Amino acid sequence: MGKVISIVNQKGGVGKTTTTINLAAYLAWYGKRVLIIDLDPQANATSGVGIKHQDLPYGLYESLAKKTPFRDIILGTEHKDYYVAPATLSLAGANIELVNVEDREFLLNDLVKEVRDDYDFILIDCPPSLGLLTINGLAAADELLIPVQSEYFALEGLGQLLHTINLVQGNIKQELGILGAVITMYTRHNRLSGEVLRELCQYFPNRLFRTIIPRDDMLAEAPSYGQTILKYAPGSKGARAYENLAKEILELGG
Repeated sequence: MGKVISIVNQKGGVGKTTTTINLAAYLAWYGKRVLIIDLDPQANATSGVGIKHQDLPYGLYESLAKKTPFRDIILGTEHKDYYVAPATLSLAGANIELVNVEDREFLLNDLVKEVRDDYDFILIDCPPSLGLLTINGLAAADELLIPVQSEYFALEGLGQLLHTINLVQGNIKQELGILGAVITMYTRHNRLSGEVLRELCQYFPNRLFRTIIPRDDMLAEAPSYGQTILKYAPGSKGARAYENLAKEILELGG
């Protein structure tokens, strides 16, 4: 049975999608069968692995709305053992259109149950908000991976995110765990980055990954070519960082 990890932070621009698509690439590279679920209506994870979401006849929304079987929307990528449940623009209406559906918080969880035996890891790229889609991402997960940008303002929303996680644990999924936080966009010579690092250690005692994702132009460029960092610049510092993060997660029992 695959491990389901949601990559979540309601603050945008912290490296959620970058982490999802590149961590998945290295988990697959290490021989694991991986599915990423693009739960963000912006569809950046979908386009970031080279899939033109504008051309797709259906995607995740149609499966959440029970119009298309989940297995029918899953696509392969140029990586072996790396698959995507893509987002399309229609996902943008899900927060409104699905709000009156019974057990609406568990729509994604029900889909994940159908396929989790097919994969070693299922990574869910959550949108930068705390709406119905993100709640679905939390309810479907075994554990959460929280990317945090190494800047002061990144800490401001963290309390709100942890409060939401506590609410989900209390009301929807008691066994939801926090896999850990990973620091992204780190600049070594930035004094503030060091201060953020110390504060994060207090937020996540024993749950802060040793791997720190550096600020790297290659990581920013790769998605515009529809490629993971493993394909685009495997020798870059960003690539080495995501390889190390994948190793750490595998060492935790993945």
